[in-house]
Amino acid sequence: LRAGANFLFSPFDPMQSSRAMALYLALVLCGVATGVAAEQDARSAVTPVQKVIELMEGMLAKGKAEKHDEQVQFAAYKQFCDDTTVEKKRAISEANEKIEVLKADIEKYTATAAKLTEEIAAHDEDISVWKGDQKAATKVRELEKADYDAMHADYSESIDALERAIAVLKKQAYDRKQASFAQVTALQKLSLIPESAKRAIDAFVQEEEPTDGLEVSAPEAYGYEFQSHGVIEMLEKLLDKFIAERTGLEKTEMNSKHAFDMLMQDLTAQIDQATQDREEKAE
Repeated sequence: LRAGANFLFSPFDPMQSSRAMALYLALVLCGVATGVAAEQDARSAVTPVQKVIELMEGMLAKGKAEKHDEQVQFAAYKQFCDDTTVEKKRAISEANEKIEVLKADIEKYTATAAKLTEEIAAHDEDISVWKGDQKAATKVRELEKADYDAMHADYSESIDALERAIAVLKKQAYDRKQASFAQVTALQKLSLIPESAKRAIDAFVQEEEPTDGLEVSAPEAYGYEFQSHGVIEMLEKLLDKFIAERTGLEKTEMNSKHAFDMLMQDLTAQIDQATQDREEKAE
């Protein structure tokens, strides 16, 4: 080694000296390694280089394993990200579609609500008008009924009075001694008796009422029977007229009541239906 060193470090070329220096160091290391290997040969068959190689191979295997684990973990994470991206895109697409559907539904329901509001207002107006019609019809009906009751009472009173007066006059035609004109004169107080009939009755009563204590002769009796016959005929005509008019009044009242009942029934049905429709649309 010394000889080689002397040869290598001879001063002739700097570049050659550097190379020689490196070669020398390599030879020294080989010599040291050879000596150490020779000394340990008896103790172990594994050389330091082999140990280094084994260490490096272990490090290489560990690095490969860690790399593989990282690749597997990255692949799993990438797959998760890809799956999540697809799922989120799908969810976003479905949400956008749902938003469009909901917007359409909102527009539809808004229009429906506006229409129902108008219809409810129309129902309220109809119900108010129909209830007003009921009140007005009821008031008119009450007035008609009051007029009917009053008129019917007048006709009934007049018919009853005429029947009594006619019966009295017919009886007195055969028995003047029992003559009494109270039933006849009572006709003059009735409002339905025409003025012409009242004047005829008054004239008849004043002329034909017998004098107290005097007997009636045959000619006078005949004259009384003749005149009373004319009055009876007049009263019977009035009686027939009043009976016919009362009958017509009763028919008119019956028709008016029927018309009122039908009107109230129709208005009530319309109000009930409109109220039901309004409640359904207001829910």
